[in-house]
Amino acid sequence: MDFDGWLTLAVVGMVLGLLVFTRLAPDLVLLGALSVLLFAGVVSPAEALSGFANEAVVTIGLLFVVAAGVVETGGIIWIAERLFGRPRSLPGAILRLMAPTSLLSSVLNNTPVVAMLIPAVNDWAKQQRIAASKLMIPLSYAAILGGTCTLIGTSTNLLVNGMLISVADAQQAAGAVPTLPRGLGMFDITWVGLPCTVVGIAFMVIFGRWLLPDRQPSLASAADTRQYTVEMSVEPGSPLVGKSIEQAGLRHLPGLYLAEIERDGVVLPAVSPEERLRSNDRLVFVGAVDSVVDLQRIRGLVPARDQVFKLDAPRPERRLIEAVASPSCPIVGKTIRDGRFRSRYNAVVIAVSREGQRIKGKIGDIVLQAGDTLLLEAHPSFVEQHRNSRDFFLVSPLPNSGLPQYDRAPLALAIVVGMVTLVSCSELLGPVSVAVGAWQLNLGQITMFKGALGAAAVMLLTGCCRVEHARRSLDWQVLLAIAAALGLQHALDKTGVAAMLAHYMIDLAGGAPLWSLAAVYGVSLLVTELVTNSAAAALMFPLALATANSLGVNPIPFVVAVMLSASAAFATPMGYQTNLMVYGPGGYRFTDYLRVGVLMNLLIWAIGVAVIPWVWKF
Repeated sequence: MDFDGWLTLAVVGMVLGLLVFTRLAPDLVLLGALSVLLFAGVVSPAEALSGFANEAVVTIGLLFVVAAGVVETGGIIWIAERLFGRPRSLPGAILRLMAPTSLLSSVLNNTPVVAMLIPAVNDWAKQQRIAASKLMIPLSYAAILGGTCTLIGTSTNLLVNGMLISVADAQQAAGAVPTLPRGLGMFDITWVGLPCTVVGIAFMVIFGRWLLPDRQPSLASAADTRQYTVEMSVEPGSPLVGKSIEQAGLRHLPGLYLAEIERDGVVLPAVSPEERLRSNDRLVFVGAVDSVVDLQRIRGLVPARDQVFKLDAPRPERRLIEAVASPSCPIVGKTIRDGRFRSRYNAVVIAVSREGQRIKGKIGDIVLQAGDTLLLEAHPSFVEQHRNSRDFFLVSPLPNSGLPQYDRAPLALAIVVGMVTLVSCSELLGPVSVAVGAWQLNLGQITMFKGALGAAAVMLLTGCCRVEHARRSLDWQVLLAIAAALGLQHALDKTGVAAMLAHYMIDLAGGAPLWSLAAVYGVSLLVTELVTNSAAAALMFPLALATANSLGVNPIPFVVAVMLSASAAFATPMGYQTNLMVYGPGGYRFTDYLRVGVLMNLLIWAIGVAVIPWVWKF
């Protein structure tokens, strides 16, 4: 190797060291490494920036918007309510959790799926009286396994497929005989991912009760002193009508208890879990503020105050806001109704907290006192308008208090199904042409990029995802890390470092393709457990190609091995971002992942190495 090769090797070693032994953000480390190689002349500006224009990177960004549409409409909660149910045992709970989660993760990026399901699973665990530590790792593992079943399940799959497309395009541009296909199909990796998913779920269902810890989450906070009284009404025609309190999931709400039900002017103070809900029942809950936020998201329950529906802004655009009344507030000393709070502030009081004590009576009849904490439903602009007002000591918005647009959840899910169906049919039937009158519109091959672009556009046009939410949904840290990693991949390939490392690996494997495949998978898995999955995929992809070229065999089995191993890392919290996301909510320790994850890694490794050569011959 020349100087450029040794410099590239040193930079890659530095990247691995910084990612393993420091807490520096992966995108900063990878961008810094790419900058060093750019200034040293190892890669040209065009090669360094190629990742930012890569089809896979843009596709991942578009899929973030598609997932945001499903999240904003409450589509995931809508599905979870129907599929999680009421299991009779821990294995049954793990199965009910993992099966639908893996299915969702196969058609949506698994990271936003887990982000949305964590609070839902946490509440479900409390309702079923199961420790969250018994369910959070299965949630992460199910998302990981489901993501291996389709090309769009994980950003890693799209990244590796994008690198495959780049190499194929480079071969075509150079006039060489193409040795690689221009990317994989939507369900090509299902042949490997589906067996891994089925076996992985079965393993967790059978052995999870012994391998998973039983402890409380480390993020459990101290009891919230802000106790609110909230009035909710059962909406006519809602799915809650006819269900018992137990069946509706209102008995063991975390941080809340159902104090009473008012029905046709009659108050039921001691509510039985078998009491069946009727239309227009007024339910009075008492609990902490965070639990009140969750209560607002239960489909079929609406605030009992009619004033809420008289506000100017549509409900999905509103947020929950806390405001502490000051002595100079003109409403102090009056009831909330007589003070015409809604007309004065274009906001509605839905709950009041006074020194942690429950205030009996209807919200509109409460006489406001200085120091009372009001929970308001209002447009976000209320915060800026009254932050410095003399009427309130403090005005603070509650995070993640937006209300899902449940009426559009079926539409959002239909858009996702349509995207997957259109891309899949195009792969099977070829280019798509549409006749518009006398015009023949040739859409060509509907790739994942085109499908995601169309789905994201429809999400925005139909209002399933608002523009500001779409902007916030883009995970720039992930996108920048992937784009920078693609630049490093150019350097590894260009300088011959990948070929050199491949020769060493082949020598260790004795020159046998199957053992070389197992070695590529194992090294990629080890790197993934220590650093990030995207970085591991970018670093291992050129090594996998170089290994196949040195052996003179089909490179696709090695590419799929990198795709699977970089997407399915279970033994450390850093192995995959969903593992890290459930670390706190599950109250886990590092050793908890080792106990269950090492066995899972070995199991999926064995299945992958056995199935991949069977599907794609050497």
